[in-house]
Amino acid sequence: MKPRNSSPSRSRTRPAGLDFELGSGNVFADLGLANPDERLAKARLASAINAIIERHGWTQAEAAKHLKTHQPVLSALRHGRLKSVSYDRLVDWLVLLGQSVEIRVRPAKNAHVRVAIANA
Repeated sequence: MKPRNSSPSRSRTRPAGLDFELGSGNVFADLGLANPDERLAKARLASAINAIIERHGWTQAEAAKHLKTHQPVLSALRHGRLKSVSYDRLVDWLVLLGQSVEIRVRPAKNAHVRVAIANA
């Protein structure tokens, strides 16, 4: 397999008649959904939790025991259904999984929520 060149100077061709729009970096905002920053932050936390569970090779039932919750809750998490899961709960789960969670507050020109996950 030939390695892909990902340099920014690489020219890209666009098939005739195909229109596209560059995303903002937040798919929830791009889709016009309510509370896009909150949705993205929760999705990133959930993704980190799911990655750790997968690395351990746990079933949803095993993960539920480690996270002190129930299997259906983990099923919802696995499928990105996060409406009923709070930030606090996601952060608590990360701590139970041996992760350090850092929240920074600083002045901003445009107030927003940002979650960055490093090597979850």
